[in-house]
Amino acid sequence: MTTNHLLEIKNYGQSIWMDNLSRDIIQSGELKDLVENKGICGITSNPTIFEKAIANNAMYDRDIEAGVRAGLPTYKIYESLVFKDIRDACDILRPVYEASNGLDGYVSIEVPPTIAHDTEASIAEARRYFQEIGRENVMIKIPGTESGLPAVEQVISEGINVNITLLFSVQSYINTAWAYIRGLEKRAAQGKDISKIASVASFFLSRIDSNIDGKIDAKLAKGVDDQNVEAKLKAIKGKVAIANAKIAYQEYKKIVQSDRWQALAAKGAKVQRLLWASTSTKDPNYSDVMYVDELVGPDTVNTLPPATIEACADHCDVANRVETNVEEAYNLMESLKDPDVNIDINTVMDELLVEGIDKFVKPFQSLMNSLENKIKELSPV
Repeated sequence: MTTNHLLEIKNYGQSIWMDNLSRDIIQSGELKDLVENKGICGITSNPTIFEKAIANNAMYDRDIEAGVRAGLPTYKIYESLVFKDIRDACDILRPVYEASNGLDGYVSIEVPPTIAHDTEASIAEARRYFQEIGRENVMIKIPGTESGLPAVEQVISEGINVNITLLFSVQSYINTAWAYIRGLEKRAAQGKDISKIASVASFFLSRIDSNIDGKIDAKLAKGVDDQNVEAKLKAIKGKVAIANAKIAYQEYKKIVQSDRWQALAAKGAKVQRLLWASTSTKDPNYSDVMYVDELVGPDTVNTLPPATIEACADHCDVANRVETNVEEAYNLMESLKDPDVNIDINTVMDELLVEGIDKFVKPFQSLMNSLENKIKELSPV
């Protein structure tokens, strides 16, 4: 019998969540099998995933028709479809939630990406999603923008589980961790229980390498006379995302050792785990499981799309590596400042956040358009 390496990863304190959700996998029993037999203990979703799931899928037609008959606007029909899938997935993952005492078993759903820069709207939608979905093991995704973090702090203080998404820079992760802590402190100061709140900080990986590799390729394409410079540039390719993640993990360790965190832990607070996101390898020259193998370690989550789940189950090389080669990680990030390399990592991270929001807004709007067309088809003449 072949080894499922996903199950091995659990032994190192890392949870594997799946970055995918659709009614097909719920109703076919595939999700139940992944949870019960394959080691999947959480789900993340986003507007891109729902666009793929719902557009051109007849499985949703009956519910869309019901929404049309009820006179619901497009956005409410969208929510009725998505909330049902989220609830059903939460129910399938409920045994994991209970067995892990609320550490795992979550299903994430994102507030509309169009409000990524609106604090008050993010707070209002997070509250509404949490209440209307009505499952303890739902996790509301809020982007880690400057406007998103005050929303995170507020909704954590209200007892809502939060997945802070679209984190690229180490500083953005640090800011997120403290927003979680401030939210818990605010709740504890009100004398409320903080032991049942969970949060993850979704730290994106492959998009960083894609961006930086593109910049390096552009430099190499112009021609580099000095072989040493060429070697320096090539040495960076495909390495920055993992180095960046390892440094973020070092910051996580500092934060959980702080007095402020220890005071909350004494009251039963759960650590906000780093979640490795954007883990499908974009460059075919790289290992298809590089963003899994290199970042296994305690108190982390890795969320994988289906193809990476299959690849990892088959040939991940599992070991505790999140704290290996840490000094090299710092050196690599420092090497970006070398005049021969000259890549401003802060600019890259800012670009990626803007692109990241756009990559969720576009499929969200595309799905709304698809639904509008479907509604017209199904509407009585």
